[in-house]
Amino acid sequence: MAITIWRLCGRAPNSRQLLVTACFLFLFWCLSLYRVTTINQSRESDLLKAEIIRLSENYVRALARENSDIVDGPYAGRFTAYDLKKTIAVLLESMLDRIDHLEAKVNITKLGGLFALSSNSSQHLNNNVNPAKGIINAEDVINGVTEECALTAEDKQLFPNCEGKVMWMRQMWKSDPCYGAYGVDGSECSFVMYLSEVEGWCPKKAWRGKVQIIPEDTKLIRYANISTDIEELMKVLVDPNERQGYAWIRMRIRRMWPRFSKAMKSLQLKQDMNGRRKKKILVHLGLLSKQSGWKFAESQFKGGPLGELVQWSDLVATLFLLGHQLTITSEAEQLAGILNKLPAANSPCQSRKELPVDIIYTDIVGLRQFKKHVKGGYGKFSCLLRIVDSFGTEPAYNLRSWAKAHKILTTWGGQDLQPQQFFTMFPHSPDNSFMGFVVEQHLNDTNVVKIERRNQALVYGKNEYMWEGKAAYLEVIKSLVEIHGTVYIDTEAKNKTHTIPSYVNNHGLLNGEDLHTLLRQSKIFIGLGFPYEGPAPLEAIANGAVFINPKFNPPHSSKNTKFFKGKPTERKLTSQHPYAEQFLGEPYVYTIDIKNIQQVKDTVARILHRNEFNPYMPYEYTEEGMLQRMNAYIEHQNFCQFQKQPAKWPPNSAVKFILGGKGVSCKDACWAKNLICDPSHFRDINSKESLLENGATCAQSKEITGILYPSFNTVTNECEIQKEEFLFSCVGEHLELQRLCPCRNYIKVQTALCQGCEV
Repeated sequence: MAITIWRLCGRAPNSRQLLVTACFLFLFWCLSLYRVTTINQSRESDLLKAEIIRLSENYVRALARENSDIVDGPYAGRFTAYDLKKTIAVLLESMLDRIDHLEAKVNITKLGGLFALSSNSSQHLNNNVNPAKGIINAEDVINGVTEECALTAEDKQLFPNCEGKVMWMRQMWKSDPCYGAYGVDGSECSFVMYLSEVEGWCPKKAWRGKVQIIPEDTKLIRYANISTDIEELMKVLVDPNERQGYAWIRMRIRRMWPRFSKAMKSLQLKQDMNGRRKKKILVHLGLLSKQSGWKFAESQFKGGPLGELVQWSDLVATLFLLGHQLTITSEAEQLAGILNKLPAANSPCQSRKELPVDIIYTDIVGLRQFKKHVKGGYGKFSCLLRIVDSFGTEPAYNLRSWAKAHKILTTWGGQDLQPQQFFTMFPHSPDNSFMGFVVEQHLNDTNVVKIERRNQALVYGKNEYMWEGKAAYLEVIKSLVEIHGTVYIDTEAKNKTHTIPSYVNNHGLLNGEDLHTLLRQSKIFIGLGFPYEGPAPLEAIANGAVFINPKFNPPHSSKNTKFFKGKPTERKLTSQHPYAEQFLGEPYVYTIDIKNIQQVKDTVARILHRNEFNPYMPYEYTEEGMLQRMNAYIEHQNFCQFQKQPAKWPPNSAVKFILGGKGVSCKDACWAKNLICDPSHFRDINSKESLLENGATCAQSKEITGILYPSFNTVTNECEIQKEEFLFSCVGEHLELQRLCPCRNYIKVQTALCQGCEV
């Protein structure tokens, strides 16, 4: 009762106000009691009762007006001492007791009998104010009793981070005034209250008792409605400065919009798109900012890297079509302008109710800018982030403390996010989420019919340096087909030696339609080994050209290839385009050793002899496939849920657990069973019992921190359990260990989703 009244008041008045008011009320009530006992008229008793209630209400409201700027919440009083809390609690309860007593007297007067007093009022006065569990009356407060906020064993299991957060609060709650503003006063209970009500790290029932779920007002819910008005999108996608950084993105979206709109209508026919909540989404393209130093904006029409811009273009179009509210920025000043509107943006207190966005898409550069501007308030935003990360970030590189201790910390890694918050261009690592892009189709059916396939090959390499050292390889192909190129030649460069062979018919940089026409005319698309994992090979295959995919032996990785130095991954690329090698294969892709001249000659001859140049488009790289995939992510992924509970998506029905062979990663163990490792279910099997149920023969277990667990150690016969959940990994492997792996089924043409996970 005392706590409840305390919250109504907001904070304690000063001592002089308190004393004067208390004396006044005490004197008034004494006179009132005398009048009640001497005046028997019913009308006067009713007037007296109403006057008492009115004055009491005025008193509470006056205090409320005086403290209207106080933040509501547990222990809402700011900078209040515990003794003063006791005083105000006793005073207010005394006032209420006296009102109860007066009401009883009035009732006696009305009834006109002394019997009512002995049978009713005495019983009322002997009862506590509120006997419910967890509510403390004034006498308890005087005796030093506090709310029961102890964490049970079940609480600690369901909220594994709660204890650590409470320990942090004990030492650091005075580090920022925002904690006091939310009612933290140094008591253990205020820590738990804050961490449950504001930040969500602790269970609310630890201090509330049984939590009553208040139904949401459905009238306030905004639903996402499909939007196909491109002009509305263009009003959002406005260049912030004269560099015209969005020019290429806007051009691609306009060109592809008819296909995107058609795909959206097709998806609506296949699955129910109603009842989806409209999300407020911030898209910050850090790579286009002046601060990045990458000059993406300046080089977008001069042969610069376009793979990232392709991905951003398709993401923006997808989010808008799905009906969500977009804010798009690319300069640090724009981002600062948005964040500066939030008074609590820099505050470390992690209340997310006040934030203007539900999801934030950015890249590593944008993430750094974000941290710089929110500073101590980064924690409240971190679970909203989705990082567009072309090559991926593995768990070992993501957890800063682990990466630093093992000397693998890079400038790109150490972000301390959930690994699935990183969104990749291809589905190369199940630890991250596969975002993908759309393979553009510039030619309509009428144009395609008119194009004749010729005995020619087009080289995949728009910059001269990519051709260096490939003369012998190209000479072999030249003996069988005519070779064409689309190389950007810098005519302003002086005294530069050109490496393009004279027999190559170079068309220079082409627009999309002309490039696709050239691909439709060609029989072969020649890979040179770089760039890695770009969109061009899929565009070639979609136009019927067969891709020659250079094989790497040994595989390229950060250990032997300069390009991957500093990237937060230990991926081993076995070819220039692993997706084409693994998911497509022959007759669309031939992965060969291009240094083996005879193999090159035999492969080209084989392709020409088969004379099969059928276009193929993987569904996951179509407009509809991307719309379906991203819609599922937005609807189901929630990285702000800190309660430990079984994974809900993908559902258990799509997942099976497999004990892999010695030295085999979960990625490979699942793939061998035609399944895909799903890291969201690692938590469900991280126990000795799960290992035993799936074939391990361990007698004892121990907790270990690393990327290899849960697993069975075949040397020590121990079950090894993961201690740090941020290190759950599909890619870790060790010769002595059999890893226990969560493997899910998948839609053949939509690998990111399990069967039935589309909606």
